[in-house]
Amino acid sequence: MNQSLFQFSESFAREMDAKDSLAHFRSRFYFPKVNGKKAIYFCGNSLGLQPKSVKDYLEKELNNWADRAVDGHFHGEDAWYHVRKKSKPALAHIVGAQEHEVVAMNNLSVNLHLLMVSFYRPTKERYKIIVEAGAFPSDQYMLETQIKFHGLDPKEVLVELSPRTGEFTLRTEDIVAEIEKHGDSLALVNMAGLQYYSGQLFDIKAIVAAAHSVGALAGFDLAHAAGNAVLKLHEWNVDFATWCSYKYLNSGPGNVSGIFVHERFAERPDLPRFAGWWGHDEGERFKMEKGFVPMYGADGWQLANSNVLALAVHQASLDIFAEAGMENLRAKSEKLTGYLEFLIHEISGESGVLEIITPKSPAERGCQLSLFIHCGGKEVFDEWYNQGVVGDWRNPNVIRLAPTPLYNSFLDVFRFAKILEQSLKKFA
Repeated sequence: MNQSLFQFSESFAREMDAKDSLAHFRSRFYFPKVNGKKAIYFCGNSLGLQPKSVKDYLEKELNNWADRAVDGHFHGEDAWYHVRKKSKPALAHIVGAQEHEVVAMNNLSVNLHLLMVSFYRPTKERYKIIVEAGAFPSDQYMLETQIKFHGLDPKEVLVELSPRTGEFTLRTEDIVAEIEKHGDSLALVNMAGLQYYSGQLFDIKAIVAAAHSVGALAGFDLAHAAGNAVLKLHEWNVDFATWCSYKYLNSGPGNVSGIFVHERFAERPDLPRFAGWWGHDEGERFKMEKGFVPMYGADGWQLANSNVLALAVHQASLDIFAEAGMENLRAKSEKLTGYLEFLIHEISGESGVLEIITPKSPAERGCQLSLFIHCGGKEVFDEWYNQGVVGDWRNPNVIRLAPTPLYNSFLDVFRFAKILEQSLKKFA
């Protein structure tokens, strides 16, 4: 993004909003208030805003439940028995997959464990797992306990990648070099798609290619990438992935997760898995017989019947994504985040109060910028919040700001900049 095109002025921000073909989506979300005023909400990387259409989507299913009760499973426009299928087109578009490679189910941590059962099969020779150091706790705890489940020691299995001294993000060449170094003993690369703390978007394609070249598998936690970055999981040959829906996918606190399993595993009944009846052959399911026969594709990893009310909320947001288009959202995101970056540099200059630790290249980040706070610590965050800015504090000293293209505006970014300008007078 050519930052020389940006200007630090309200008129410029308003002009950018007037040109924005996605600006109308903003009115389709509810915004919270801080101190009685509409917030500048930059926290979609923790919890996305509620689409106003959610109530209608929920009411439809509640009415179906009231009117049909158990018959709702097989009758009506969206019979519950097949309700998972409705989300597949949008999910496939968002993560770059075939429809049979994705399914909405469970929660992220549950899905991480289920996928590890199938794709982490350590042997005496191949048992190591590569992960970025400081991975999100869900990933850390999952990996630790999965390794112990196999009777192994996490200290001997996990290879944690840290940035070079004095740097905040990992270099792709260093990740690839580490994969090659441990090649003969490497079973799995299991990283985030986008690192939650630094905001770095990893080169998933290069990582997968490196893993496969040494005979290892590659899986990703896309909690901060799904709905944020353009993904091409099928094309990149990712083996498996999972994500949550309550961040950039705006589907409500703790709502349903989703998984991707590449189609080369679509008909692999030999793969070990923890099975449930909703993953069993759909045509034979109600025979209630012994002998698990997995459904084709990602559906074969399902356990229980779908959470209909949760999927209704999820669908309200997915339909907006389908209307907006990921490529369009990404194009706006690069401009919006670029404008935020420009204004931060314009205002903070050499003050020493903060430092952006997220990569400068748009290709290496999503919409989030992580600000390393050198002076003032959490007082800076609290000051911004009192002025109406909802961001996210992460210990020990980072504020994460995520201007989200579906509902944030260039004027939001400008108004934050004015608050930043005032706060620097206090903390510099």
